[in-house]
Amino acid sequence: MAVEIQHVYLDHPQKRLIKRAAEILSQGGIVVYPTDTIYGLGIDLFNKKAIERVLRIKKESKHKMLSFILPDLKNIAEWALVPDYAYKIMRRVVPGPYTFILKATKKVPKLLLSNQKTVGIRIPDSIVAQALVQELGRPILSTSVPQGSDGFYTDPLEIARCYQHEIDLILDAGVMVNKPSTIVDFSGPEPEILREGSGDIEALYY
Repeated sequence: MAVEIQHVYLDHPQKRLIKRAAEILSQGGIVVYPTDTIYGLGIDLFNKKAIERVLRIKKESKHKMLSFILPDLKNIAEWALVPDYAYKIMRRVVPGPYTFILKATKKVPKLLLSNQKTVGIRIPDSIVAQALVQELGRPILSTSVPQGSDGFYTDPLEIARCYQHEIDLILDAGVMVNKPSTIVDFSGPEPEILREGSGDIEALYY
């Protein structure tokens, strides 16, 4: 079945669409949705079949990292071990266009763990993403929509053409800027920038 496409408003996402997207996620489906950077592929982090579907989509991309989308820092300790220095920085810059690499807790499904047993955490400045997490009632497992090894799809219609039988719903907010999040590794004694993206690096240090 071809992917369902629904236009969503970034500032005031329609409640019926957020509810529809959350239902699809809870049933093991894949939803493409706008973040504060680029489009994300979202799934239920506790659904093994959904995780396997996303990993198949990502197989030809070097951008394989899956991140947890959280609404805020309140429950981050459930999923990640956060050093004091990292928490202070994160409190200052979230919500925002950053992905934080942290040591994972035992609650994180083993299928998601890297060799370093780390996890990516995102708290995006996106009303759509925040509403979707709140409606689902738990973090969304998310990754970028890959465009080969060179970049990311930012046009929802192109995403639909490329992945029309592999995803279930696209929340279409129009074409987005092709600049992903800044990736910061907090798994060591001090922050390490792994990718410079939309997030201001200077804000991490001052």
